[in-house]
Formats: sequence, structure tokens, C-alpha cells
Amino acid sequence: MANRQQSSSAYSSVIPNLDTKLGASTPSPSSSSPSIQRFPPPPTPPVIQPNQIHSPLIRTPPPNLPSPSNHGIRTTSGSPVPHMSTPPGPPVFSSPLQPAAVPFRTSPSTPQPIAYSSNSSLPTSSPSPLFSNGSVEFQHQSSGITEDLTHDADSPNVLFSAHKVLKQKKLANVPSLGFGALVSPGREVSLGPQIIQRDPHRCHNCGAYANLYSNILLGSGQWQCVICRNLNGSEGEYIAPSKEELRNLPELSSPLVDYVQTSNKRPGFIPVSESRISAPVVLVIDECLDEQHLQHLQSSLHAFVDSLPPTTRLGIVLYGRTVSVYDFSEESIASADVLPGDKSPSEESLRALIYGTGIYLTPIHASLPVAHAILSSMREYKLKLPEVSRDRCLGVAVEFALAIIQGPSAEISRGVVKRPGGNSRIIVCAGGPSTYGPGSVPHSLGHPNYPHLEKTAIKWMEMLGREANRRNTVVDILCAGTCPVRVPVLQPLAKSSGGVLILHDDFGEAFGVNLQRASTRAAGSHGILEIRCSDNIFVSQVVGPGEEAHMDNHESFKNDTALAIQMLSVEETQSFAVSMETRGDIKSDFVYFQFAIRYSNVYQADISRVITVRLPTVDSISAYLASVQDEVAAVLIGKRTLLRAKNFSDAVDMRVTLDERIKDVATKFGSQVPKSKLNRYPKELLLLPELLFHLRRGPLLGSIIGHEDERSVLRSLFLNASFDLSLRMLAPRCLMHREGGTFEELPAYDLAMQSDSAVVLDHGTDVFIWLGAELAAQEGKSAAALAACRTLAEELTELRFPAPRILAFKEGSSQARYFVSRLIPAHKDPPYEQEARFPQLRTLNAEQRTKLKSSFIHFDDPSFCEWMRTLKVSPPEPR
Repeated sequence: MANRQQSSSAYSSVIPNLDTKLGASTPSPSSSSPSIQRFPPPPTPPVIQPNQIHSPLIRTPPPNLPSPSNHGIRTTSGSPVPHMSTPPGPPVFSSPLQPAAVPFRTSPSTPQPIAYSSNSSLPTSSPSPLFSNGSVEFQHQSSGITEDLTHDADSPNVLFSAHKVLKQKKLANVPSLGFGALVSPGREVSLGPQIIQRDPHRCHNCGAYANLYSNILLGSGQWQCVICRNLNGSEGEYIAPSKEELRNLPELSSPLVDYVQTSNKRPGFIPVSESRISAPVVLVIDECLDEQHLQHLQSSLHAFVDSLPPTTRLGIVLYGRTVSVYDFSEESIASADVLPGDKSPSEESLRALIYGTGIYLTPIHASLPVAHAILSSMREYKLKLPEVSRDRCLGVAVEFALAIIQGPSAEISRGVVKRPGGNSRIIVCAGGPSTYGPGSVPHSLGHPNYPHLEKTAIKWMEMLGREANRRNTVVDILCAGTCPVRVPVLQPLAKSSGGVLILHDDFGEAFGVNLQRASTRAAGSHGILEIRCSDNIFVSQVVGPGEEAHMDNHESFKNDTALAIQMLSVEETQSFAVSMETRGDIKSDFVYFQFAIRYSNVYQADISRVITVRLPTVDSISAYLASVQDEVAAVLIGKRTLLRAKNFSDAVDMRVTLDERIKDVATKFGSQVPKSKLNRYPKELLLLPELLFHLRRGPLLGSIIGHEDERSVLRSLFLNASFDLSLRMLAPRCLMHREGGTFEELPAYDLAMQSDSAVVLDHGTDVFIWLGAELAAQEGKSAAALAACRTLAEELTELRFPAPRILAFKEGSSQARYFVSRLIPAHKDPPYEQEARFPQLRTLNAEQRTKLKSSFIHFDDPSFCEWMRTLKVSPPEPR
């Protein structure tokens, strides 16, 4: 952001204004890596019902916290792997996973929300510096509110790559193992945030918010800012006889608070469901489809309309060479206003449409039969033209959809169109590219002027997306079929409005599920994320669904150095990858980070969510490495790497960058292997190199995906995705079905392909079910195993957006290559290494192991250990 001359103008980048290094001269893809937590193996493996799993597991418990109970499938390296049970086949789960929005993670080492209590205990902060304005009195009378609170390394909305910070600038800023956090502004808090219905107390100097780490003068109520150390007044609100009294104030007892203001929009905060779901949904549907595609689309649309809450206002627009805006006032027939699609609508045509007698948006409970009649009236494309050569005025259709959402009575305030009930949503159902009217490209890529026309179309689509965002409308584009949709042209429309673009094989099940999830996901608007850091720590790069916000707070706060990010929408499924560096050696015992998210929620209340995190600083490298969270660090590294991989050629270069990163970490933080030229990778970072190996050979950077459109869509999803989905897209999760309906989690190695077993592989946007040949030959057992695996796959992804494809196939089939290509080829390693990294092999007898070994086909892909040794690095020993 700071280096604006380096900003990327390529629309394939997720955030054009956030892809440069902030406050530094050279971009360095730094991110850190986390360690794993070692839980003592239980005497007997726990059997967990999937519907009893309540939350993800914590990686490294903060000081003074007991280790959390194991609520999910856990993995160990040297002991038998516990099982998760499902009812015997075919199983039926009585309730969804809790919370359903948080998928399973790959190991028990993932952070989980921590319950904060006023009775918990927290290490005291470092001595505060002397102040000229009553410093002696301040030191003697200040209240250390945090003395007895629990130290919070992670809050549910902020996951740091390490729970400690190195004091030495030279080591802290090592590019290959940097430092940062994943921030999820819209993530729901499981226990509910502390809500405050008044204005916050903010530092007069830097704008930071008062928080549980602020030192407070009990006599005067003054508080010290943790970011700039300035002393501020509280208008007497913090005057108290004791620190225990101050803990009754939410901002002084909880690391996460929501300040809620509703007076400017609604007289009171009334979180009733109707106010949230009354926002309009307009379907913009491609009518240039062949019969087979149309039948699948109609089936998905009928189910979608039936699933809508009764108060949802629905509109239907069809587009081809013309635009048909359907009128719900005609009950017996499907009636539409047909408008030209060759140019943007004029003011006169919009006025005639909006102020006419037609009803284009209506609550679904009043017009459900009419909606079904409209969808049933759709007909297949009649002309004998290839799919790619059909005229589609997609851009003009979205313009008309925006017009009917705005309507004649839209309230225009401060240049922003606001309507009650949260963000409106346009969902485009596309079967081909935009080839007619504004924002279109020629039918053929061989057109002599195609590059120029594509550039013009991209610019127009981005402007349309920004206009939609200005009007509080999110545009999601769901594509399906075999016709290329020209992703570079459509992506800017979805991205700049705060929506997503998703590709599907057809208009069937996965398309229908995504249609429903797109319409129901909560979206806040007018979001601003502000990041403040203490002790000369600064934000060097941000990757996520937003752009730099230019805010002038100097009239209110003299020295506000916060980094401000304009969020295009505020959704639970999104996150920002924030990389940080330090300008000098750190002398304090603790450093502080504050994240302030200001937005309008789905009830149109103004929210200021404030999250404050305190981390201890250390001189010891081993202490720092032990606090590193490898999964968070891997996702941060992955996002920084993918930001630069805009095409396949870039992706190949980024594989080399990952190789160099591994070597640099081993050189700077590892040790020399005795009597060898190899560097040993730090033992504290056990999982990081394997996660990066999955990234290197998987669909994001590898050669698994053939078409550039697919790679571009996956990249965009990954750069914006939440931690949970990002981790699954980066490295798959492997679960083997066992007798009795249990599942055993195993490393994602090809050694899991045992012919008498069924395996589920969750790779984020795809879930694969593989049936071994021996199992498939037993009809009854294979049917039960397949049913159990499918049920598990559906529960794992119950509220994931986008919903993944779920593919099932047998060993040796042509589709099995999708599964095999995502597993690490560990069959090439010597037996002792196989057993060390895949302990389940020890349960096989000699005959089973021989049969497994003979089932593999030789190919050139290296195993994880082979890859590490080609880099002159010894892989970390499994524990």
C-alpha cells in the first residue's frame, strides 16, 4: 500500500491495492511457521460421534491454561491413531457438527476459541515507562487489570503465526520465517462478544481503544494506551475503588468487544431474523443453454426458490441477446419486460421500468407459485450455434438487476444507496462468456482485436462491480457447464462488488447447494479494518478481500499511524493475511496488537469490533520456534506465494521460491547434520515443510489443474478464504473408514490406498471417496462403507462455501487419478521412513504390505523426504 508505484494492475490479483509491500522497499514473502502441540497419548483411543464434535482443537495452550479436551479426530506420530465413530452403515447423523461453519482441521494443533473469565489469571505486563505528567503517581496508583487474566495468544478472529515475538530485528524479519496473523473480521464468536452500547474510549494521540491491558489510575480514571503509551482521560468512567470493580466493564475484561450504535439507522438493536433476511435476492439467469443443462438448472432453481425464507424478496432476470425482467404481478402466466442488451440502459428506460405497473421484487411467500411458473417457462436455446458463439449480454442484465433492487424509493444518503435489511445480493447463473453489449468480448479468442477488447471489458466489469458495492449489493457469479466463461472478464465484477466467482462441472447438486449458501450467508457492509501495533512493529503486507483506505484521522488523533483497509464485504468465510515486521530491536517484555473492525451488520447496526492481543517477547530462538503455529504460518506463506502466482508460469517460479524458503529456514534456524553436508530442519517446525510440499504439488501451484480459468478461480478463492478453508485447500485431510463405522485420520500419503479400505480425502473445494478393489468386490460392505464416507463428507463440509464437489470412485478407475495425484508418493521411501511417518503400516502383516507395495505404479514425482534431500535439507524427525 505504501509503495503505490508497485501496485499490481492485474485483475487476476485478489486485491490490486494490497499486493505490494507496505512500509518497506522490497517485497519479501515472509511468513512464519507454527509448531505442533504434543498431547500425551491416551491409554485408549477415544471414540467420538461426529455430532458431538463442538469445536476445533487448540494447538499450543497459552500459559496457565489447561489442555483442551479432544473434541475431534486427532493425529499422533508414534502412537495408535484414535478413531472417530459414525453409526454403523449406512450411518445417519442426528444433528450437524457444532459449530457447523467450522470444518474439521488436519490435526489437534489448530487454535480454538478461548473462553475468557474474570477469574482467570494472566502474567503481569512489563513496567511502564516514566511519564513527565505524574509518572511517579502513575506507577504507584495504576491498576494492572490484566494481572489475573488469562494470556490470549489467539482470539477466534485473529490467529498469529507465533505466540511469542523475537526481540532481535535481524532474526524477527527473516523473510523465510516472518511473522504475521490471519484476521477474520466477520467470523462469528462462539460464546458471543461482549456488547457495549456507548462510544468507546480512544487514545487522543494514536486513536487506539482502551482495553484489558491498559494501565489505569484508579483515583482519576486515566488510562494508558498500550500502543503509544499516552495517558488519556475517561470522563470519570474508570474511577473505581479497586481493580475488581473495573472488571465489570466489558472492554477492561475481554480481549474482544463489540461497540454497537443503532440510533442513526434504527431506534434500537432488534436482531430479529426477518430484518436480516428481507434483503433482496435477484437471480440473473443465462437463457442460452442446451436442453440437458437447462433441465439441471431448472431443478436447482426450483429447489433454491423453495428453500428461501418467506420474507426474502426475489427478482428474476434472464439474459441472452436481450434482457427479460420478470413481472410478478401476473399470476397466471410468466410475464416479462424485454429490453435491449446491446447497450447500457438509459435513464428513460430505467424510469419507465421502475415507475411502471410491474412488480419486479416481491416477498417469496406472496409469489412462490409465480416464481415456479417463471422458472418452468424457460426454454432451451433454439439456434444451431456453438455455446461459445451465443450472444450473452451479462453486464447489461446485472445493470437492470441493480436498478430493480434500487427501486423508486431508495434512500440516498451521503452518496450511498442504503436500504433496510442488510446487503442485497445478485446471483448470476452463467453457462458461457459475456459476448454481447458492454463488458463483452468477441466469441473467438482469435479475433485480431481480442486483447484490447478484453482489457476494455475487464475495466467496465470492474466499474460495474464497484457501483454494485456502492449500492450495498454483492454480485456472486456461479458458472457451470463445459463452455469457457472467460474468467478474467467476469472475475472483476464479482471481486469488486465483494462477491465470488465459482466454477462447476454442471448445474446439478453442487451448483444447487452453492446457490442456496450464496443467498443465505451473512454479509456486513461499509467495513473498515484498522491495525495498530506497538513497539515499532509495522504491517508490511496485507492479502485479502479489500483495498487500502485513505483516511484522514489527524483532526481527531494527532499521531494515528494505523493501517486502514476498506473491506468490500464483511463475511465469516473471509480472512486477511497480515504480514508484520519490526523497525528495530524490541526492548519491552510484551508487544500489543489491536484490530478494529467498523462495519454495518446485517441488521443495519453500526458495529465497532475491537480485538486486542498481547504477546510476550523472547531472546531465545528455540523459545520462539516452539511457539510457532505451523498451520497458520503455512497458510500465511501460501497466500503470499499465491498472490504472485498469477498464471502457470508464475506458479512454476513460486515452486522454486518455496524451495528456497525451506533451505533458508534450515540454514538460519536449523543445525548441521553430523558428518553430512545436509542442514537439519528445525525440529520445532515439524509440520511446516510437509504442508508447503502439499502446496507445491497440489492444485494451487502444481500441475493437477489443466485449465487456466480453474487455476485463477481457485487462486482467488484461496487468497480470500478463511483459515479453515485455506488450510484444507493447501493440504488435504485423509480419513480411512474402519469396521463399525469409525474413521482413522492418517497422513495424506499414497500408503493409505489399501485395497480392503475406503478413504475420504478432503481437499477444500473437492472431497474424494476412494474404494479399494477388494472392498468394492464385497457388495454389502462396500455399500455400507460408501454410505458412511458420503455422510462424513457431507458433515465435514456442511456449511462450507463454496460447497465442494464430492466424487466417489473405485481403485483403478480413470477418475481415481484425481485422488492419487493429491497424495504424497511415500511408497518410494525406505520401510523405516514409511513406518516413522505413517505408523498405521505397523498394523499390516507381511502379506498385506507386499500386496500394498506391488499395487503402486512407478512415476517420477519425488516423495516428501526425497524432495527435502534434493534441497540439501534433512527432514525433521517425526515424534
